[in-house]
Formats: sequence, structure tokens, C-alpha cells
Amino acid sequence: MRELSAGADAVLLEFDVDPAAQAHAAHVARALRAAVDSGALSPCDVVLTAHTILVEARPGAGLDELAVHRVARAAGAADVAATAAESVEVADVLLPVVYDGADLADAAATAGVSVETLVRTHSSTLWRVQFMGFAPGFGYLVPHPGTPVDDARLLAAVPRRDEARPAVPAGSVAVAAGYSAVYPRSSPGGWHLVGRTDAVMWDSAAQPPALLTAGLTVRFVDRGES
Repeated sequence: MRELSAGADAVLLEFDVDPAAQAHAAHVARALRAAVDSGALSPCDVVLTAHTILVEARPGAGLDELAVHRVARAAGAADVAATAAESVEVADVLLPVVYDGADLADAAATAGVSVETLVRTHSSTLWRVQFMGFAPGFGYLVPHPGTPVDDARLLAAVPRRDEARPAVPAGSVAVAAGYSAVYPRSSPGGWHLVGRTDAVMWDSAAQPPALLTAGLTVRFVDRGES
């Protein structure tokens, strides 16, 4: 973890790009948010991205960087090891999926496997929300660090589509370049569509409005209706 200055009211924590380091970043972000909620850390925003955490206080309020450092370091190596060794049976969110996506066969062929193998790999993988972006409720999911290497390589073998669709239906489950995601609403998209879910990913009337947040683990459950 590297600490970079981001002005008088913020600090940027930067991590390596390997899966274990990114899992550590997610753990540190959860610890920082918990510290804010408990009052151990003064009010601030904690924003997790692919491999950084921005901790930002209100403009002009100043940031207690020493407190940030204490919390971040308290989520140290022992906690990272525990996170990386987390049982693949554990998931914060379960998403039921019908694997009948328009690109399912093409995605399997691109990866050099059968449709059944791709579905089994996608649904048996424990996914982690690396960061949120693109649209409200859209989480970029990556395989958990404990994922078998062959499974992670298979999932990474499916690239983005050559041409993006002008409209992808809400609830579409998609994969691209080692990531998976669920489109929270109809929008353009260039990922391979492998299935669909009825889960509501974004509800502006709910609290919180997004079903997913950075750091959560997700498992896709095959409904067997494809």
C-alpha cells in the first residue's frame, strides 16, 4: 500500500493490481467505512476503485491522516490472508441467473470450452465487487483471489464484443476480459451477454439504492431454466 497526497482534505491509498492486493484494498475500505460509522474516524467519503482508495473529508474540514493510517494498518497482513483464504461457499449476495444470453454460445466458443463448462465456471466462481461505475448500480466483478487459476484464465479469455449493442436489457448478466456484471437498466453495452437475472440492482427509493457495493462478494446461482 502506498500513500499519496491528494490535497489538504484527502489522501489516496494505492495498491498493486494483483487479485490479493485488490482484495486487501476492499478489506481496508470496509474498515475505513466502519471507522467512520463508529466515530473512530471523522466524517469522510471512502471511495474504492480498481486499485486505489480515496479518503476525502468535507472541503476545508481537513483530514486526520494519522487516523486513516491507523485504521488502514490495523487491517493488516493477517486480515489479508484471512480474506484471500475465505471459503468459496461464502457470498454476501446471491443472484439467481437463467443462462440463456444471446452471446453465451459465442463466449464459450471464444474461450474454447462448451456452454456447459462456461456456465459451470461462471456460477461456481465467487466474485468480488472490485468497484462501481459506468451506471448507477453497475458493479465490476472480478474472481475472488481463491479462484482456481484455470477458471480465472477461462473467464479472462472472453473479451469485449467487437461491436457494442445500442441497448442491453436491464438484468442482463455479462462477461468481458475477466470481469462479470449485471446491467442495472437498459443501456448501451459491449460485453458478452450470458444470462439474465430478476434481481433489482438499483432502486432509487431503497436505502441504499444499489444492491452491490465495492468489496462485497457475489455468487451467481444457476436456475437451470436455460
